[in-house]
Amino acid sequence: MKRRVEEVLNQLRPELQAHGGDVELVEVTKDNLVKVRLTGACAGCPMSTLTLAMGVERALRREIPEIKGVVAVP
Repeated sequence: MKRRVEEVLNQLRPELQAHGGDVELVEVTKDNLVKVRLTGACAGCPMSTLTLAMGVERALRREIPEIKGVVAVP
């Protein structure tokens, strides 16, 4: 599961990096909750909640339907 999540995140990284940010996989829990850390410009951006929900979570759930959710951790 972790490898599949990383593959999806790798597809998203170029767009995030183009805006000075990035996403780091912290953990995939046993109940398929993905914990990520937004870094760079994404860490303090007021749009980070939207990026997480509409970008990262949407892509992960589309590619890996068993993902239950995505949360950002500090």
